[in-house]
Amino acid sequence: MARLKQIFGSGDRARREGAGAVTKTRPFALCADDYGLSYGVSVGILKALSAGVLTAVSAIVTGARWPAMGRELVRNDPDADLGLHLNLTLGRPLGPMAAFAPKGLFPPVSALARQSFLGRLPVDEIRDEIDRQLDRFEAVIGRPPDHVDGHHHVHMLKGVREPLLEALTARGLAGSVWLRNAGDAPHRIALRRAHVRKALTVRSLGAGFAHAAKKQGFKLNDGFAGFSSFRSDRDYARSFEACLRAPGRRHLVMCHPGLVDDDLKALDPVTTTRAQELSYLLSPRLPEILERRHLRLARLSKMEG
Repeated sequence: MARLKQIFGSGDRARREGAGAVTKTRPFALCADDYGLSYGVSVGILKALSAGVLTAVSAIVTGARWPAMGRELVRNDPDADLGLHLNLTLGRPLGPMAAFAPKGLFPPVSALARQSFLGRLPVDEIRDEIDRQLDRFEAVIGRPPDHVDGHHHVHMLKGVREPLLEALTARGLAGSVWLRNAGDAPHRIALRRAHVRKALTVRSLGAGFAHAAKKQGFKLNDGFAGFSSFRSDRDYARSFEACLRAPGRRHLVMCHPGLVDDDLKALDPVTTTRAQELSYLLSPRLPEILERRHLRLARLSKMEG
């Protein structure tokens, strides 16, 4: 955060150039997803953390890169919320899932969403896998996650949300762990005028998640953006600026920065755009847009509301 504090002073207020007036800045959280997915993605996120331009990181713990990259995350001791990026759609589960992953591989997100809609997900198997992933996160980080979200937002789906809330509650984490609500209010989605269909689809698939989480005492973000087409010809600066429109009281923006390596190419179709996002986050353009919009980066765990 040092780099931004140099620009914004204490980070609590920004001064308009030439006007002499003091304007309050509004906080928002910026979370990088997919830490641990590959070496390159993880190193890229570490670079952004070192530059002070991230306030949260969500880690995938099911891959071979996790233990080593998780220890590297701890060694860097970032001023950021560290969370579990629950994975049920990429690679292999950490334990047997005879009904959910009969061939030892997670199903694609489309199949998972369909089974969720039909009410056919094996909840007990999913609960066991959630516990395994939480255990693996804690074994490396040395403490429970600050937050939990999901790869492809699977944590919000029926048949996943119930065992997730149950597992976290059983560990005594209700009230201390915040959860990502990726279903923003329709009027905010409309005002951003960016990836509206994708944002509304996620909102629809996750309907009821926020109510269920709040009922059990979990804190949530209020406001969410960061959906992307992941097209390499997009202008990420423009996309990021759209994410900052119509912010909620506890606004959360997701991003996917990283360096491209062979591991990533073998695992995920999203490659080139990760390097583009990282380049933008490390450029002077980010603090410039935050200053212009009177926004400041903050950890969601420390936001009021």
